[in-house]
Amino acid sequence: MTHISATIETLVNKAIEKDLIEASDAVYARNQILGILQLDNFMEGASLIKEASIPDLLEILSQNAVERHIIEDLLDEKEKIESLIMNVFLSKPSEVNRDFYQKYNQSPVMATDFFYQLSKDSNYIQTKRIAKNIQFQTASSYGDLDITINLSKPEKDPEQIKREREMKQDIAYPKCLLCAENEGYVGRIGHPARSNHRIIEVPLEGESWFLQYSPYVYYNEHSIVFAKDHRPMKINRDAFSRLTAFVEKFPHYFIGSNADLPIVGGSILSHDHYQAGNYTFAMTKAEEEFSFTLHSFPDVKAAVVKWPLSVIRLQHPNRTTLVEAADYILNNWRAYTDTEAHIHAFSDDVPHNTITPIARMRDNQFELDLVLRNNRQTEEHPMGLFHPHEDVHHIKKENIGLIEVMGLAVLPPRLKEELDAIKKHLLDDSENVADYHQNWVQSMKKGHSSITKENVEQIVETELGKKFERVLEDAGVFKTTADGRQAFRRFIDHLNA
Repeated sequence: MTHISATIETLVNKAIEKDLIEASDAVYARNQILGILQLDNFMEGASLIKEASIPDLLEILSQNAVERHIIEDLLDEKEKIESLIMNVFLSKPSEVNRDFYQKYNQSPVMATDFFYQLSKDSNYIQTKRIAKNIQFQTASSYGDLDITINLSKPEKDPEQIKREREMKQDIAYPKCLLCAENEGYVGRIGHPARSNHRIIEVPLEGESWFLQYSPYVYYNEHSIVFAKDHRPMKINRDAFSRLTAFVEKFPHYFIGSNADLPIVGGSILSHDHYQAGNYTFAMTKAEEEFSFTLHSFPDVKAAVVKWPLSVIRLQHPNRTTLVEAADYILNNWRAYTDTEAHIHAFSDDVPHNTITPIARMRDNQFELDLVLRNNRQTEEHPMGLFHPHEDVHHIKKENIGLIEVMGLAVLPPRLKEELDAIKKHLLDDSENVADYHQNWVQSMKKGHSSITKENVEQIVETELGKKFERVLEDAGVFKTTADGRQAFRRFIDHLNA
């Protein structure tokens, strides 16, 4: 009992240090936690646990609950009780929103700084798990690409998976993981705990939208902006209006949307949402390859970006004008076919063309990057013609969504062990390497005459970056070759016809 009392007392003290509660709230918070853990007794005066973080303390408490048979030894059950404990230290949603907008009135940066820190301190953002991710940058023809091997999401054990299958029920609440109804939801098997979840209301163009941070942030202040209504994602004029309205409110953030078609879209197309944050991606820093004039919008600055995907960048000080220009390009692209470039707008009545848009403020002007996408499948490329091709599937075969489009690879966790095996194999041939990596390993051996303990990690990281560069080039509808650029100019001519 002494150890658990010390853990609770340390957690309460941590919450006071982080301004989640005040010192006068300590006894109340302690008693609430005792109730959640079904403990009647508490040993006062126990020594605090040094060098323990909030996630560490929560793990001790949830494991103790397992050992006392308060909860089952399942990931979802442990997350539920940890989320309930942290909710003890959090203000109600109305109070969090009030604090946010009091700070916003001083500075949008101050407001998002407050909410981001709150989301980390409350353990909603899983800082301990995120720290496990492998992250580095690697040079490419298009600038420094970000590489992340995603190790933050814990793997479900067989019992958890079995329980989820058994508990498949007709539960439609919340309708999905993005719905506003997740705020404060205790969770269940198969649906994550959200007791410590808070969202900020951010009205956009007369609609109710909300801001939250991703529990597993892939970049600084990785946030999700989502509609109150549970409705499918749609790229249209209204989307461009909302994106530019958001950066007008939060000029230090970018915001973008996944495309709205399968294969080229994101993982959740059922709920209208965007992703935002305070980070500068390689695509943002990419140079203009050539500029052009849009005859219908001569005062809008337009350029093609030097990037593996096909990007038109628009700039204008008036966001309404910019939105009109973007909508004009979208409508033309949706109907555009160029058989020489293998671009077909439709198969029968099934649409293939759409856009991944990204908005930001730059030099006091609104800026929109319009990434042209096409999801057509062929016999040779059944997963998608403008999708990572089969020879790079050993690295990445999932959808190329908004984050990858901008130059940040989110790669599967299997690569950690596989890359370690490749490094050992390159040094002394002693380690077995997965069959699907064999060609890649042989090309590394041929391309590097001297591989040593000192340079093997750099070599593998550089070669991984080259593979991701290829992934992005596969996703480009107009290739970066001379023929591809000529095809891009044909589309621009079409816009000006």
